[in-house]
Parts: sequence; structure tokens; C-alpha cells
Amino acid sequence: MLAKSNTELVRQQNSALVLSVLRRDGRLSHTQISEATGLSSATVSAITAELERNRIIEKSEQQAAAGRGRPRVMFSQNRECGYLIVVIISSDSLNFSLVDYAGTLLDRFSERREERSAEEFTAAISGGLERLVERSSLAREQVLLVSLSSKGLVSPQEPVLVWSPMLGAQTVDFRTALGGDWGYKAVLNNETLLVAKALQQRQARAGGPTESLAAISLGHSIGLGIARRMGEGKTEISSPNLGHMLHIPGGALCRCGARGCIEAYAGFYAVLRAAFEVPLDTVPAKFVPLAEVDKIAVQARGGQRMAALAFRQAGIALGNGASRLLSLHGHMPIFITGPGIRYYDLLQAGIEEGLAQTHVVRLAGMPQLDVVADEPALVYEGHLGLAFSRLDDDIVALRAPMQAAGE
Repeated sequence: MLAKSNTELVRQQNSALVLSVLRRDGRLSHTQISEATGLSSATVSAITAELERNRIIEKSEQQAAAGRGRPRVMFSQNRECGYLIVVIISSDSLNFSLVDYAGTLLDRFSERREERSAEEFTAAISGGLERLVERSSLAREQVLLVSLSSKGLVSPQEPVLVWSPMLGAQTVDFRTALGGDWGYKAVLNNETLLVAKALQQRQARAGGPTESLAAISLGHSIGLGIARRMGEGKTEISSPNLGHMLHIPGGALCRCGARGCIEAYAGFYAVLRAAFEVPLDTVPAKFVPLAEVDKIAVQARGGQRMAALAFRQAGIALGNGASRLLSLHGHMPIFITGPGIRYYDLLQAGIEEGLAQTHVVRLAGMPQLDVVADEPALVYEGHLGLAFSRLDDDIVALRAPMQAAGE
């Protein structure tokens, strides 16, 4: 019995490996799969035959480039194996996407956030999910996973939003709140964790070393995602709560209710507060329109002292926070993203000053700092990477034993 269990486990792991290279590289031939995975030709033949029987992958023919000879048989995901819904929760909107098993985007729409309570918030998400499947004429059971993301503090084990900028300490358990078919399919990740995942995937696709890296998101909130290279080619993705780490004891009031957080000096509301010399104990606004921050940026670039100081102190807070990251996790490149990168010219000197003040940077030097545009695309890529990795493992674990039982 133990030997049979071990054999089945190895078969599932090899099947998941085949699906992962198809996910990474697209359509591949039998030989290409064998080369990419290191599996023998016989093993690849057995796995692809089983995956095809279970309607997880499908095969097609590709004519030789010269137009002569037998076409090559190519394998790819079966688009109708199941569907994924991605829900991206931002400060002012809910964004819904429907994706088939091959990763093809089928439908997408956004709705403005107008709720005032956790109940209204989850009702809006449930309504969006229903609208998405109705528009696509899908049954609920065809959706295999609902992948949600948000800024804020997310439970690492359960789909629970512990704290968020808009709802504060109103905890949201999506498994309970969405209920029924949606609740048990729900997974939740911190948004900047997904950015780190996407950046790590891009490194892998580029063929370079999959280094450890950090992503810092600048905006209404300050987010952090870390992709750390572990042993045996594995990567650990995490999202420490950088925005609410202590920057100055007893300092400016933060949206979380504490004083002196990094976000209370580096978030959009902090820049607004500092530029207009508003008292530090003023209750922060939940949402600051970009147009208002743009006006302060124009003043700072024009030499207005308090506007420039607001961005400089934001940069110093970010640099100090980044130095703690390096102290805990070692030197790694840091990618700066989010809507706040439009002010990076005003923040950069402060960030470098905040980093240079610390022992770890004086010893090991300034880390690589890169600005990456289009954070929404990174968040979406991260959703697909984590969600399909989970789906592939679950499908192999579920359908292969069902097929074996029927033989």
C-alpha cells in the first residue's frame, strides 16, 4: 500500500511539473516537454496520455516550418477544463476578470466602490461574480477558483482580510461572507505579494537567475511583497506589513490608528498633510484623489518648500523601511511600483538618504532600485501565476485518482 501511495505521489508531482512547463512556455511537443522537465520520453508519454484522457490538456498538430514532413504533435491546456475568476480590490473600485484554463481572458469589467460596511462590500463582490458568469453563460460549478486580492493585512492561511485601508478593522472572511459555491472556492492574497510573484515569473521567463527580490508599492497605502529564493529552485512569496512598521515613535497619526507608521509619512494622505502643514494628529483621509497629489507635485517641482519637503520626508520613511527589509532578508533588488512612481523624481533622493543612514547599506552598499510601471498588469500576472499553480495541483490530485479508480 505504501509503495502504491509513493508511486501515485510521484506521478502527481510529475504531472504537475508537465503542466507547469506548459503554463510557462505555451504549446510544446513531446520532446520539448521532456527537455524542459528532465523526464524520460516514456514518462512524458504516460503523463500526457493521462492528462489528455482527463481533458486537462489537448493536442494539436503544427506543420513543419518548411511545409514538408509530418506535422509535430503539440500539447497545451484544454481551455474548457475549468475557469478562474480574478477579483482585484482597490481603494475606489472592484475589478472582475474571467479567465479560461489556458489563461485566456474572456471577460472583464469594473465597478465603483460605494459601500460603507463589510456587508455591503461583500454583497458588491457577490453581485459582480454573479454578473460575470451570467454574461458568459457559465454555470457556477465551471468556475474552479475565485482569486481575490487587496491592499492591507491578509491572513496567510485563510481568505480573511484582517485590516484594509477602506474598511479598517472590519474583518472580512470571504469563505463565510460569499457563502455557497463562491465561498469555498475563494482564495485571498495581498496585492503587493502578487506583484512580487509576477516579477519573479518574469525573471524566470527571461532565463536569468531567479533571484530574491522585493516589490514596494507606493500609493494611498504602502505595500511590500518579497520573493525569496529557497533551496531546490523553490521560491517563498510573502507580504510583510511594511506600511505599518514603526518609523517615528509617537509620530504622525496613521489610518490604522497607530502613530508613527511608515505609511503615515509616505502614503498619499501623508504627503497632503505635510504639504499643507496640517497637525500630525489630524485623522487621515481614507482616499486622496491623484489630482490633489499631482498639484502638490507641481508645486514641489516648482521649488515650493513645504511641497518638496513632504515628498522628501516620504522618501526618507520609505528608505528607512527598505533598510529594515535588507537587514532581515539580506541584500536584494528592490522594485518600486504603484501609482506613486509618477512622483519618483521627488522621492528618490529621500529614499536613498533613508537607506544611506543605515548600517546595512553602509556595509553592503546601495541596493539596486528599479521603477516598474503598470502595477495593475503585475497584479493580474501574479493572480494567474499563483491561482493556476494551485489549480494545476488540485486538478491533478483530483482527476487522476478518479481516472485510476475507473480503470
